[in-house]
Amino acid sequence: MSYSQPIAQGLGIPIRRVEAVLELLEAGSTIPFIARYRKEATGSLDEVQIADIQSLWKKIQELDKRRDVILQSIGEQGKLTPQLRAVILAAATMTELEDIYLPYRPKRKTRASVAIERGLEPLAKRIFSQQDKHGVENLAAKFITNEVPTVDDALQGARDIIAEWVNEDKRARDRTRRHFEKTHASRPAS
Repeated sequence: MSYSQPIAQGLGIPIRRVEAVLELLEAGSTIPFIARYRKEATGSLDEVQIADIQSLWKKIQELDKRRDVILQSIGEQGKLTPQLRAVILAAATMTELEDIYLPYRPKRKTRASVAIERGLEPLAKRIFSQQDKHGVENLAAKFITNEVPTVDDALQGARDIIAEWVNEDKRARDRTRRHFEKTHASRPAS
């Protein structure tokens, strides 16, 4: 993949200069060397601009490596659709990429997965829909088993499942991120 175009656009530096810097960096040249002795190739870019090019280059490379790992992982699960592939390829940041991958990431055993194994997912769905007119305790009582001995255990399992659903929901994560940025950006630094 050619990294010159996105780097040039991201930094507002002419593409020919970015290409020259990348060629020199790939050849093993250091930033001070490029800034001092390759001015004719880079159009006299300074060390800060060259370091910015190198930094963005590394970030894009890391993003591409992670993207490849994610595509391979989802493909091995048999869940990679053409639409999902397009969304993954269009992800512009590591955060966005990880948010897309989250529902497909192989999971460790969590409290939610244990609750699902114990048959509490239908209870979680009913609670999450918020359409039950009767108390949740009455509903939860129907899910008591040897593995789920009390109403409190059933409700806790349902809460664990719902918490995992919300955590894995991209829109919820985006809203939470925006709210956090908004509330913390408006606070004065201490």
